[in-house]
Amino acid sequence: MFSKKRAFTAAAVAAGAALVLAGCAGGSSGDSPDANPTLDPDEKVTLNMSFWGNDVRAGLYDQVIAEFEKQYPNITVNTSFLDFPSYWEKRQTEAAGGGLPDVMQFDYSYLRQYSENGLLLPLDDYLGNIIETDPLPENILSIGVVGDQTTAIPTSTNAWGLFTNPKLLESVGVDDFEGGSWEDYSDWMAEVTDAGGGDLWGGSDYTGRIQNFEVQQRAKGEDLFTDDGKANFTEKDLKAFWEQGDALRDGVTTPQQKLEELKPLGAFDSANAASELTWDNFGAGYLANLGADYTELNLIAPPVTEEGAKDLYLKPSMLEAVSAKTKHPEAAATLVNFLINSPESGEIFGTNRGLPASETALEAATLDPIAQQIKDYEASITDRLGDAPPVPINGYGTLEQKFLEIGQELGYGTISVDDAVSQFFSEMDTVLNQ
Repeated sequence: MFSKKRAFTAAAVAAGAALVLAGCAGGSSGDSPDANPTLDPDEKVTLNMSFWGNDVRAGLYDQVIAEFEKQYPNITVNTSFLDFPSYWEKRQTEAAGGGLPDVMQFDYSYLRQYSENGLLLPLDDYLGNIIETDPLPENILSIGVVGDQTTAIPTSTNAWGLFTNPKLLESVGVDDFEGGSWEDYSDWMAEVTDAGGGDLWGGSDYTGRIQNFEVQQRAKGEDLFTDDGKANFTEKDLKAFWEQGDALRDGVTTPQQKLEELKPLGAFDSANAASELTWDNFGAGYLANLGADYTELNLIAPPVTEEGAKDLYLKPSMLEAVSAKTKHPEAAATLVNFLINSPESGEIFGTNRGLPASETALEAATLDPIAQQIKDYEASITDRLGDAPPVPINGYGTLEQKFLEIGQELGYGTISVDDAVSQFFSEMDTVLNQ
């Protein structure tokens, strides 16, 4: 049972309760919506809404829902939350039984899976009507499109970037990275490592992250996967990328054994490396882990593969979606609009869900220094921002993890690049054909 106002943490669903989504959904909640659906203000409605997070986020949702119910007194919203892994275990169990919540905080990596199996309500008929679109740029709205239907709306965005630590750089007398090619970045990391004398490294082996491979492929005009879920790169492409790391793994970047010793922290947020390529919303977490001795980080664009390329894109930190079987689609769409676009949501959530995607919500949000830095950063890379890639294929998370594991093996020197490529393509063949 869902609890009113105060979200609760439910027990994790047994991992063995795997879901075969195909054929589970059974279509939408009934007849197709009217061309211009509207909310009946006199109809008493109760909605169930779920999200992942912690007590802090739950408290923020409580405040936002309270404001929503003031404006829409005919709608009662019951909320529940779980940690991220348990959240998706429960959603899969509910999907198999036909009982998804009316409104769900959604993750990009699951969007294709749930959309293609008819589990999410198409929202196109509500756009520009119940769901305001003027505050949402087209490149934001397009992120939630699967198979020509909008099945989710981003709440917030992030982009791939390069963090550097100015205090560490000052301590070894090396200037900050000023931008340039991947080769320039590698040379700069080598300079930092040399100056660090075995106590500080320039960064980590960037070839261990599939996102850096993606940036380089997009510079050639090629997303990693096509819209129909096929691989869009060759073994030759991947081999050339992993070979870029040969020199880095030879004493330039943080050794793999050192990385293992530092876990659960990484080299960057333990002050053992001066730079890190990652999503821009990681900055606040990095500063928290580094501690009070570190008060600022620098954030700049990743190295350039090809001048003028649209190699970067805005990724949703999270999205909001509606169950295809909701009995109250107009009310659910109204709640989605409030969670994304309302000034109240912007003011209350701030950047808890990431940098607000809606201009209305963003204007109302109070940005701390790191959030303002992210906002400025995303504005600075406009000339490199292209369309977001197709919604991640089913099993993308598995491939991302495999890429990371192979990168670790390369770091240890226990596998050759040729064998690494063969391993990854074998895993990819299994994932794409399962």
